[in-house]
Amino acid sequence: MKTSLALVAICGILTTAAIPRRTYDNDHQHKRSSPDDPNQHVGYQEIETTSEFWRQAARNTIASKLTESPVVSKPKNVVFFIGDGMSPQTVAATRMYLGNENKMLPFEEFVNLATTRTYCIDKQVADSACTATALLSGVKTNYGMVNKASEIPFNSCGSGAQIEGLLKWAQDNGMMTGLVSTARVTDSTAAAAYASVTNDNWEDDSYVRASGCDPASNPDIAQQLIHGEVGRNLNVILGGGRRHFIPSTDRDEEGSYGSRTDGRNLINEWKQLHPDGEFIWNRTALTSVRFSQTERLLGLFESSHLMYHLEVLEQGVQMTEPNLPDMVAIALRMMDRHEGGFFLLVEGGRIDTAHHETRPRLALEETAEFSRAVDLVRSMTREDDTLIVVTADHGHTMTYNGYASRGSDVLGIAGLSDEDGLPYATLSYANGPGYYGTYKEENRGERVDITGMDFKNFRTQYPATVPLDESTHGGEDVVVYARGPMAHLFRGNMEQSAVPHLIAYATQMGRFKV
Repeated sequence: MKTSLALVAICGILTTAAIPRRTYDNDHQHKRSSPDDPNQHVGYQEIETTSEFWRQAARNTIASKLTESPVVSKPKNVVFFIGDGMSPQTVAATRMYLGNENKMLPFEEFVNLATTRTYCIDKQVADSACTATALLSGVKTNYGMVNKASEIPFNSCGSGAQIEGLLKWAQDNGMMTGLVSTARVTDSTAAAAYASVTNDNWEDDSYVRASGCDPASNPDIAQQLIHGEVGRNLNVILGGGRRHFIPSTDRDEEGSYGSRTDGRNLINEWKQLHPDGEFIWNRTALTSVRFSQTERLLGLFESSHLMYHLEVLEQGVQMTEPNLPDMVAIALRMMDRHEGGFFLLVEGGRIDTAHHETRPRLALEETAEFSRAVDLVRSMTREDDTLIVVTADHGHTMTYNGYASRGSDVLGIAGLSDEDGLPYATLSYANGPGYYGTYKEENRGERVDITGMDFKNFRTQYPATVPLDESTHGGEDVVVYARGPMAHLFRGNMEQSAVPHLIAYATQMGRFKV
């Protein structure tokens, strides 16, 4: 049924002339800003205006491609980076955030690239639990579940065996293993390295009880990290989430209460299990680790997630709050001395939380920090013995849009709408809390003029179309970047669950152990 004609017939008072119609250029040509626009930015070199510049750039690319030669030996070490929520749009916007559209992030210089499909068994758009299970254990599962088969219902008590994955396979191969995250080490992505639950909210026993299950037969994620088969054998654990390891009646080193209701202090239990280990809770202790005397390292630097990097700089707490490169550097020093090699999982967890809040300045800075950590690993390892794999678990709804001139601030205004005459931002979201600053409260059909918006403030929430408490994930494919031995396996489009199998094949572990 054609709505406009139906309204005319039913109401009897409307005419087709009363219905607003849009007209379009028959050629569907894009409207273009005037080349004489004095407000355009010059964000490119004069040499770029010559055709020969681009022809020579293409010749350089061809020459580089012709010299590529895959390293086909077995890697001694693996560093697996997961940028939580690091969509292709996020990577592209971060290039501009760091200087220019033609800038490459360190991992974008890797010559081996693939794309992966990120859906869960039961959801078109994934969460971090099912994607982490795919990335770390090689099996797709249901939304909200970690290392449990999809035939098991979500939030079911005492159900099913754990699906084994990369960290277990690496330990079986005699490799040292480590986990580094800017999020809670019990959060979904990190949890998939060592735990198995039907509800990824089960970070401590209080959440298990709240869901109607018995913690005695349904071990929470924190408990599995300390006492589980994989968790207790991790050599390095660095991240946030102290509250899930201490009782709700106790305060941690910075005065925050724990959230456990079983009275257990899992940090003390870890110390008893590992008398040769060291527990730390701030950057000063991290940078003072006694490597000659420490065989295992547990660092929990916040009650919840680690602070955003821009928050750390704003508050001037760089001496107490470690950043991702800090933690990765110490983890590498801890494990690189092992002759049997190592497997290190690194998560940039706060890219995702910033996007959920529709705060892209935070997301781009966290992506920049993530890329600095990748660059650090690249500089501290050898390409002929260390496989580096970088990917995201899922995308987000942030779009990079408009026709802003080269050199424009990617976190600023793209231009003016030709419909309502108001400015719109280069970065915006399909949904999320930014909605409430996008449309007028008294008339949700009318946009707010964002001219006065403080785009330099990292707390600013950017425009969003649909009102939600937090922005959702996106369903687009994400990119895998690889460097080192057997990195040539990471090419083409594939299921996300293939990634850990490729890593296992390259390192001859798990099902491919010889």
